[in-house]
Amino acid sequence: MQQVISTEKLPIKLWLDDIEPGALAQARNLTNLPFTFKHVALMPDAHEGYGMPIGGVLATTGVIVPNAVGVDIGCGMCAIKTNLPAITTETIKQIMSGIRELVPLGFDHHETRQDETLMPSVDNIIEHGVVERQYKAALKQIGTLGGGNHFIEIQKGSDGHIWIMIHSGSRNIGLKVAEHYNKVARKLNEMWFTSVDASKDLAYLPIETYEAKDYMKEMQYCVDFAFANRKLMMDNIMGVFGKIVGSDIAALDFINIAHNYARWENHFGKNVLVHRKGATSAREGETGIIPGSQGTKSYIVKGLGNPMSFTSCSHGAGRKMGRKQAIRDLDLEAEIARLDEQGIVHAIRTKSDLDEAPGAYKSIDVVMENQKDLVEILVELTPLAVIKG
Repeated sequence: MQQVISTEKLPIKLWLDDIEPGALAQARNLTNLPFTFKHVALMPDAHEGYGMPIGGVLATTGVIVPNAVGVDIGCGMCAIKTNLPAITTETIKQIMSGIRELVPLGFDHHETRQDETLMPSVDNIIEHGVVERQYKAALKQIGTLGGGNHFIEIQKGSDGHIWIMIHSGSRNIGLKVAEHYNKVARKLNEMWFTSVDASKDLAYLPIETYEAKDYMKEMQYCVDFAFANRKLMMDNIMGVFGKIVGSDIAALDFINIAHNYARWENHFGKNVLVHRKGATSAREGETGIIPGSQGTKSYIVKGLGNPMSFTSCSHGAGRKMGRKQAIRDLDLEAEIARLDEQGIVHAIRTKSDLDEAPGAYKSIDVVMENQKDLVEILVELTPLAVIKG
């Protein structure tokens, strides 16, 4: 832990010393909520989000806060360790072409609906709820990457193996669930004349209400859908590897984590709802994934179960520039040269690609140093090729 701010109703515990003013203001808002439990934790990749900092951890008593989960519910990482010890650049380029043919990127979806057996079970979905309304559309979205900071990366591990990593979420279905329940919460909070300032974008639902129970069910479906989405992409990518490098390609290990969700946990002797928005669970012995930017290392880690972070850690390097600022201020030729010098197969071509350039992100080395009390590094992963959404 780098510092503790004790000027508010509850403390803010920070695993960084370079917090931006907007993110700190949002953290102060969280500490003054009537239902916040114990303290607010900010991970070393924290930066300003919508309502709550990305890289923030909020534990609550008796309420769920949709904006403390975020709009890309269930967004997370998965990684596979393959049995390949090495791979050539020419082979990588062939694989990347094959991936682009099978995995729609950005706003693109599959042209036809995918097999329903790939989807999470609909046994517990709410009749006429958001998930039911979005289900048919989601059949074309499962197995698609999405845009923004989502990526597919081929990496060389310090363990001598080639790894494949995916960062993606719940696509449009998660967005629709998030938007719907935040609107519901705002409307109910107005009816209740709540003391929570509506301008802070932290509307809440008491957990005993039907609306909160519905949100919890639909949120969990989105978490499950996001995992199914990553799983299908990974299966398709492994199929491409098999065609190009041979059918004896195998997965030696599979890891999946989410970093936008809320769940019941016990901390400091009390059952609370832990909201992780751009933060990852890091319980003692739990295996996790912390990606860098395209051009820096990523890490397979083991959680240390630090109670002060509500057993959490960062979900990545974290942005130090907004997208528009990165496009405006970063040097295109310098960012391309930075990746080319490392021999990374990438897709930065124009100024508009700079929103996801390495220069837009914090130093992953500093982030990892700041959370040595949260995780232990198991494997370092060096990027070989990157596909961005």
